[in-house]
Amino acid sequence: MLRRLAVAAIGLAAIGAAGFWFLTDPALLPPPEIPAEYVADLANGEMMFHAGGCSSCHAAPGAKGEEKKRLVGGLAMKTQFGTFHAPNISPDPNTGIGGWSNADFVAAMTRGVGRDGEHLYPAFPYTSYQRMAVTDLLDLKAYLDTLPAATSEVPDHELGFPFDIRRGLGLWKLVYLDGRPFAPRPMLGEEANRGAYLVEGPGHCAECHSPRDPFGGIDRGRAYSGGPAPEGDGHIPNITPDASGIGDWSASDIAYALKSGFMPDFDSFGGSMVAVQENLAHLSDADLAAIAAYLKSLPAIASTPAPKTAD
Repeated sequence: MLRRLAVAAIGLAAIGAAGFWFLTDPALLPPPEIPAEYVADLANGEMMFHAGGCSSCHAAPGAKGEEKKRLVGGLAMKTQFGTFHAPNISPDPNTGIGGWSNADFVAAMTRGVGRDGEHLYPAFPYTSYQRMAVTDLLDLKAYLDTLPAATSEVPDHELGFPFDIRRGLGLWKLVYLDGRPFAPRPMLGEEANRGAYLVEGPGHCAECHSPRDPFGGIDRGRAYSGGPAPEGDGHIPNITPDASGIGDWSASDIAYALKSGFMPDFDSFGGSMVAVQENLAHLSDADLAAIAAYLKSLPAIASTPAPKTAD
């Protein structure tokens, strides 16, 4: 009897292990197809670079001016799962992504799969980048290839068990990565749909401006209502049209703030939003107006917890 139970237990364990291995396969969700022949638009690639705020995470902390285009990595993001270190994404072939093909880049951006077929941690916001058009990704890759190649050694992520087991990210992706590109919503109209694409895709605004569930996924029911700062210190504000967010801002207020850094009360952005605004200021007035139109279309959600105010 005991022998039969032992054999059954071993069999169930083997089945469970095989199921785990299959469900966590990094190639389970293939990346979108890449056009066989495509001529990159570098100007659009540069715009996507700024819309995505690539330098905010991948330039050396504190970099200024042209140094922000040396994407050596190094930003540390402290979370409840451990500390993640942003990698080098310069064209350096040894410590950056200089040897990556277009297919490698698209797979990383849309499926969170590295060049060697490994899962990438979602501190890299591929759950948002998956919404991007393949042509925009190819333009971005072409622009990145024009930037200075820079050698750097970035520390490994500092994660404890079980979060240091990359294979387990396959289960996380089953819940939080759907593989669907952005789809326009007829009720929004052309301008707000353009804003939705920029906010939900390259801008990945929900990644910082939303609370997260215990597994680190965005709480979609409270998206854009504010959340903890990804650097591990502070709180990112609510950007829904609620009174606890930007409810009293007009669309023109939002667009002007993103362009200039000055809010309607004549105060200026602070914290990590400074770098975000500096990047977004490179976008056209039409794109900033589109972002504003989309943010004004969001459902109003009260901040939880309420932002702290000075005594």
